[in-house]
Amino acid sequence: MKRLILVAACAFALTACSNPEAERQAQQAAAAAAKAQQEEKAEGVAKQYDMAVAAQDWERARIHGGSLLDQYKDTDVAARIEPGYAEVKAKAEAARETRRLQALWQYNKIPVGTKGIQASAQIYSKERVDVDGSGAKPVQLVFRDHPEWKRHAYLVLQAGDFRCPKCQVKVTVDDGKPVAMAAWRPDTDEAIAMFITDQKALWNLARKAKVISIEFPVKAGGTRTAVFETGGVDASQMPQWWQ
Repeated sequence: MKRLILVAACAFALTACSNPEAERQAQQAAAAAAKAQQEEKAEGVAKQYDMAVAAQDWERARIHGGSLLDQYKDTDVAARIEPGYAEVKAKAEAARETRRLQALWQYNKIPVGTKGIQASAQIYSKERVDVDGSGAKPVQLVFRDHPEWKRHAYLVLQAGDFRCPKCQVKVTVDDGKPVAMAAWRPDTDEAIAMFITDQKALWNLARKAKVISIEFPVKAGGTRTAVFETGGVDASQMPQWWQ
């Protein structure tokens, strides 16, 4: 391809001063050769794009498609992929968001002596919450299956305290209406935790929703709300909660 462009340039140089028609033809030949070279390079990127689309690797497809439309925007190849690129880009954004939501969860499996395995899934609130005037801090939502203590769902504070030995929390799923759920705080000072009585119902809400909000009473007065982006939960990490 480079040789073709060189030949065209040489032809132009030899005829430029004596033959206008030859000059025009040489220019056309050089332009055609340059376009052919661009099309060839664009086709190489397009093959990577097509492979990524076929594999439903939307983020890689977005990268190759963006490169094609940016660097080779005037090629026929770019014109071919341009109509479907917006959909690929949207799918790439969705894939990235899914990966972000999945990364919000932490899973642990810990042996408990000879009694079995404790499994847990936990997530921190989207925003920090000030529960006692000492400053905003994360609130944690934990689902735990203990071989001896069985299944529990509970909130954990890093400061302050809950206002109740027995009370209610209000749980809102996405844009739905709040649902009251019974809750209780253990009679201990070892941990700042409040258990949701119907842990299975809360788990089902968490694994089906994009976002759940939990409003809870605090010792400092009034209530606070913690918002959890639960949409990326991997339910297979806690298979026993399906039973």
